[in-house]
Amino acid sequence: MRIVSIGEILWDVIGPSEYLGGAPLNFAAHARKLGHEVYLISAVGQDERGERALEAAQRCGISCEFVQVIADRPTGTAEVELDPSGKPMFRIVRPAAYDFVRLTPAQRKRIAALQPHWIYFGTLFHTSDRVLESTLHLLEEMPDAKRIYDVNLRDGNWNLATVEQLALRASVIKLSDSEAGFLDASLDTGDEGTPMRRFCERWSDQYHCRTICVTMGERGCAIYHCGEYMEAPACKVEVADTVGAGDAFAAALVHGMGESWEMPRCAEFANAVAALVATRSGAIPEWNVDEARRMLKR
Repeated sequence: MRIVSIGEILWDVIGPSEYLGGAPLNFAAHARKLGHEVYLISAVGQDERGERALEAAQRCGISCEFVQVIADRPTGTAEVELDPSGKPMFRIVRPAAYDFVRLTPAQRKRIAALQPHWIYFGTLFHTSDRVLESTLHLLEEMPDAKRIYDVNLRDGNWNLATVEQLALRASVIKLSDSEAGFLDASLDTGDEGTPMRRFCERWSDQYHCRTICVTMGERGCAIYHCGEYMEAPACKVEVADTVGAGDAFAAALVHGMGESWEMPRCAEFANAVAALVATRSGAIPEWNVDEARRMLKR
């Protein structure tokens, strides 16, 4: 498949180490490992981190044709702390180069001419009104592409109006169970402790989205698709860190849906890929499809 991934490039700074990241880039890299043609829309600074980011993305096989270099802004960074279970907590340093992406009409025309099968987007990148407007125009110009909205809320880097605008344009909405609970409270539904199935049904109805996917960490995932609800258990692994695992899950889910697999198979495969990535440090560790298949046989 041909996939366009829209959003931030940044370096995850974990103690003395730096790992290339940003959910859209992570998603793109994992989708490429699954054999797809991937184009990234983003920006880096004209600095050493930006050079390293472009080199690394290209080594991953991602097209950087639409990655801009912004001379007077730094390449994005996120300071990451891991809790005892390996779950990351992020502090996003902004403004960063990706906050200043500007697509010209000619660039949007070139992107539309690619006729992508899927478009990926998240929340953090779209907190700027001008960036959000650019993406919404782009989506209008590619009405036949399926869209996955990976919610990925980061403290201080989202607002409910943006979440709702993006959700209304998605074919698939993916979020974590903690995000689901938080957004339920933000939307003031009046349902305390709403069961996951009811949450998925309500979001599907409210945002006219056929597929709602909620990741639940060590409990696996829940998926509501075309009126049917299911849960799939996680693969049991020893976790190194969970940075990038959700992005790998999203890429594997898109892969399965693109292959027209039944949803239980999509969920099991996505859980396996996410678990595999969580066994290794960094958002884009080395892994291959055969390893994911072996994970399914455990």
